[in-house]
Amino acid sequence: MASRQSPMAVSQPDHADKSAALQLTPVSRETERRLDAYLDLLRQWQAKTNLVAPSTLPQLWTRHVADSLQLLALAPKARRWLDFGSGGGFPGIVLACAMAGHDGGHVTLVERNAKKAAFLREALRVTGSPGTVMLADIGDNVDRFPQGLDCITARAVAPLHQLIGFARPLMTEGSKALFLKGQDVEAELTDATRYWKIDPQLHASLTGGHGWIVEIDRIERQALPTASKEAAQ
Repeated sequence: MASRQSPMAVSQPDHADKSAALQLTPVSRETERRLDAYLDLLRQWQAKTNLVAPSTLPQLWTRHVADSLQLLALAPKARRWLDFGSGGGFPGIVLACAMAGHDGGHVTLVERNAKKAAFLREALRVTGSPGTVMLADIGDNVDRFPQGLDCITARAVAPLHQLIGFARPLMTEGSKALFLKGQDVEAELTDATRYWKIDPQLHASLTGGHGWIVEIDRIERQALPTASKEAAQ
């Protein structure tokens, strides 16, 4: 049987990428070990299931892990998370790896693709991280998702106005949403305000490029003309 790659047996480029990521978003040794195990598993599954863009594999730590870990600083007291469209596990599995060190920490990962959902379950098992995978379409199953959430996240899943609509029924006093977006964030915000009353805060991504995090802690529906209401659903 072929032995699994040791977390220490990484190439020099991988080591440099990991070091750069952990300088941006430091974590405990225990969380680092869980993340190593997760990325080891992701590389194995990537050959049969497209979990991340192949071009980003040499920069998994900076492009994906640090991008996910930076959310923790924006919700330092959050313990109960829900991640829409978890895909390959960013940010959901990364957050679960971090929550393993906190009492009451738990991440619900919502994914509609059965193969990716199977990967997410295996990632939780291998890393020993607290989480639950729900195989579901987001829009059709919001009423099934857990209540009492502290933070709702999403990365490269849907337009902002749709994400806000998904999050609204799950938001309670003290909770927030953190949505990772790209260079078109301003246009998405402009579109979202046609449907929703929000007071968003924008945070530039620590990982550089054109990434942004949209932080929202209050959502109300705009009073729309009758002809426009259906489009906001």
